[in-house]
Amino acid sequence: MATWTNRRPKSKNSEAFMNKLRLGIFPNMKKENVKNSLPKVLELCDKAGIEAVLPQRLAYATRPGYDVCDRTSLKQMDMAVSLGGDGTLLQMTRFLAPLKIPVFGVNFGKLGFLAEIELKDLPEALPKLTSGEYVLEERSQLQACVWRDGKVLVDAHALNDMVVAKGHFSKLAHLSLKVNGKRSGNYAADGLIVATATGSTAYSLSAGGPLVHPSLDVTIITPICAHALYTRPLLIPMDKVIELNAVPPYEELLLSADGEIIAAIAENDTVRIAKSPNKVTFIRLNGRSYYETWQEKLIRNTEML
Repeated sequence: MATWTNRRPKSKNSEAFMNKLRLGIFPNMKKENVKNSLPKVLELCDKAGIEAVLPQRLAYATRPGYDVCDRTSLKQMDMAVSLGGDGTLLQMTRFLAPLKIPVFGVNFGKLGFLAEIELKDLPEALPKLTSGEYVLEERSQLQACVWRDGKVLVDAHALNDMVVAKGHFSKLAHLSLKVNGKRSGNYAADGLIVATATGSTAYSLSAGGPLVHPSLDVTIITPICAHALYTRPLLIPMDKVIELNAVPPYEELLLSADGEIIAAIAENDTVRIAKSPNKVTFIRLNGRSYYETWQEKLIRNTEML
């Protein structure tokens, strides 16, 4: 994980000074609190001298817009922010990581492990973007390819995790695991989670996986409700290639990337998971350590129970 300080040029002759910083806004409009807060967010952007770029469907005629399916419209952004929970941020990174556009999240959800700040912190945070008072931090992603008869059917990327799990009405998933072509074990479980260090606080954590500092370039393999007491999570270097295959008795299997189902796995398919060439660049604004963030979020989760 690379980390470096970034400061925007302040020379009056520089293009950065002459043009407003363009901030892409990715709001989860299904959340009532996001919908109600969006006008305030736009007002804060205007006050900080930031040009807000909104989804075209919101039809703000006086503001620039983007379409997630149009890379040209996304490239107008200097950076981007998600308004919602971790799911909203993950969706945003899916479109912006290949374009190397830095991102951060404003938490409108319950936990928000990936979010950098809360809404109350936004008035103080936005001016830091224009003055360059932030740190950029790269996070590794995973890439999953589904191979069938020598051809790639699906190619997907995920910041948190890839999951191969049983279908809705299936019995246990039976999977074989290879690491760099070498057999590493068989699993009888509800499925397997293959997570990044960033994703260690997501599904993997719920399934009994370890908390892993995001600076570590590792892959976490966590079984879901394994039908064997000796089965434990496994950490391996991220440059290793993982191969998953169904073994008899075959049951319906599904592959998901960051919680979104992307493929049904046939009996003779191979799911190959490796380190993605695309990294996500996060903007760090609050200066808190990960240990403080973990503690705060985990305590908040306990209070919600």
